Amino acid sequence: MIRILFLLPLILCFGWYYFLKVNGVPLKQGKRGFIYILAFSAFVLGFFVLMIHVTNPA
Repeated sequence: MIRILFLLPLILCFGWYYFLKVNGVPLKQGKRGFIYILAFSAFVLGFFVLMIHVTNPA
């Protein structure tokens, strides 16, 4: 699962981009959403990396 985690921000960003285009919102106005998506994805990735290091028996 950790191997495909890089897809999370890509899918969310594409979804946000589609939402902005469908609703006629300019990208400049929706920039904060991309920042939130990237921050959330970094948090999730950091959590999983921490859990791997904490639970590693070696």
